[in-house]
Amino acid sequence: IQDRDGAKLVFKKAKQWFTRLQLVFADQGYAGKLVWWVNRYCRKWKLEIVKRLTGVSGFYVLPRRWVVERTFAWFNRYRRLSKDYEFDTDTSETMIYLAMIHLMVRRLDKQ
Repeated sequence: IQDRDGAKLVFKKAKQWFTRLQLVFADQGYAGKLVWWVNRYCRKWKLEIVKRLTGVSGFYVLPRRWVVERTFAWFNRYRRLSKDYEFDTDTSETMIYLAMIHLMVRRLDKQ
């Protein structure tokens, strides 16, 4: 499935779970018809495309993009998430939940 089409499936599922969600950030690969689709079918949500600055070459930090990259870095600390070992996508999703639960419990324990 193309990422933009898969995003629609994710939004449909997330719409039921995340009722307070208002703003979703995405990179330029999701621009175009997906923005229109989110505005039409997920009325409470706004899909904001984080764009690169024109004329700037090389690496620079994009606004809000670092949050996603940091989260992926956290996932890579867990062996089962460092590669795509799982056959079933439900198992992969469960491993992500377990990793995030582990991270949050460790943070709460420090307080």
